Amino acid sequence: MNRQKKLKQLLKAHQKKANAKLAPKSNKPKYISKADRLKLDAEPNSATATDTSVAQD
Repeated sequence: MNRQKKLKQLLKAHQKKANAKLAPKSNKPKYISKADRLKLDAEPNSATATDTSVAQD
């Protein structure tokens, strides 16, 4: 009985993982860490600063 239960439980877990892979992805945006957000905010500011300085020369 225990062996059958474990086998059934294992197969059920594998099936659950397979179904999860096939399920559609959620519309939730990917998590971006605070440090990465700060880097992304800093990059456009520095890029626009160099663009404006080039345009003025």
